Amino acid sequence: MGRGKIEIKRIENSSNRQVTYSKRKNGIIKKAKEITVLCDAKVSLIIIASSGKMVEYCSGPQETRMKILDKYHSQSGKRLWDAKHENLCNEVDRVKKDNDGMQIELRHLKGEDITSLNHVDLMALEEAIENGLASIRDRMSKYMDAVRENNRALEDENKRLAYQLHKMMKSEENLRDMNYNNNTQIPFALRVQPNQPNLHDRM
Repeated sequence: MGRGKIEIKRIENSSNRQVTYSKRKNGIIKKAKEITVLCDAKVSLIIIASSGKMVEYCSGPQETRMKILDKYHSQSGKRLWDAKHENLCNEVDRVKKDNDGMQIELRHLKGEDITSLNHVDLMALEEAIENGLASIRDRMSKYMDAVRENNRALEDENKRLAYQLHKMMKSEENLRDMNYNNNTQIPFALRVQPNQPNLHDRM
């Protein structure tokens, strides 16, 4: 007794949906492999789950996949991507390779992963490190010269301010001395005279 037909609609239960997806995914990949072998067909299959996980199958290597896509483009008249996107992918691949190369070079400069380098590579690496050290020393020397020049300027400014402060304090001291002398030297005419009897009255 065969199973009854099931209604083709979205399975609401997430567990049942996942089980059904896994079974049918494996089944469709199996059928793709079978038609590839039995009929000598070129098959390229891509399945993307609701979770975003992708599963793919191709009946041959990467070159076969590209041939299948080119065949699809020529016969359907549709383009899955244009030349700009293809050039962009090539540029991304080039930048990625350059970045990988720079990462390897950086590790070598740090002294890591150098066991695979030959004599010529080691000499080039040594020269690069020596040039880098020379640049660092030159930069450090210029920095120290600038620091010393700045310290000299600060010392000169400090001396100038100290001299001005000394002059100001000296002026204030002289001013206090002048005020003191002015207060102590009272004119003779303003001094209080002792009481004396009137000479006219005595005579």
